[in-house]
Amino acid sequence: MTEPTLRIVIGTAGSGKSTVAQHLAREHAAAYLDKDAMSARFVEAALAAAGYDPGDRESNEFYLEHILPLEYDSLLDVAGTNLRLGLPVVIDAPFSPYLSDPHFVTAAQQRFQWPPVDVEVVRVRVSPTTLQMRLRQRGLERDHWKLAHWDEYWAKHGDQACAWTGVRVTEFDNDALTDHQPTP
Repeated sequence: MTEPTLRIVIGTAGSGKSTVAQHLAREHAAAYLDKDAMSARFVEAALAAAGYDPGDRESNEFYLEHILPLEYDSLLDVAGTNLRLGLPVVIDAPFSPYLSDPHFVTAAQQRFQWPPVDVEVVRVRVSPTTLQMRLRQRGLERDHWKLAHWDEYWAKHGDQACAWTGVRVTEFDNDALTDHQPTP
């Protein structure tokens, strides 16, 4: 059996990473794991139950310290299950808090018992102007804080480098507003 492939599609909210990730999942007949689809309802319920605004993630210390790590742990655990089954996997998530840790992927591989795996990171990039436009157009509650604190948000998340070792990184410029399918 050949080793499965894990594609981790990263980029800020509104960059088009979900479109790219879904295209890759279809193209490679891979399990598609979207962090928001897997956990958004639980996150919103947990924040509301704790007395916080369910749409505020970026500035909420409770979310950042207690909930966000569980979101990513769950995502990486499910990825491991699929990889052990020999299935290719595409993960759709920003991974912003973890991009500066060079050992993040190798540590995840050990923690979640991934088999030997080929890891490609597809970094979806977009200009700040295009990103602002897309966030406004999609009109999600969770984007309100980002738009209201644009300079702070862009400085922290806009052009974040990926320092992970042991992975191949493919850059994908998604600034063009076209109808064609992405081909990272």
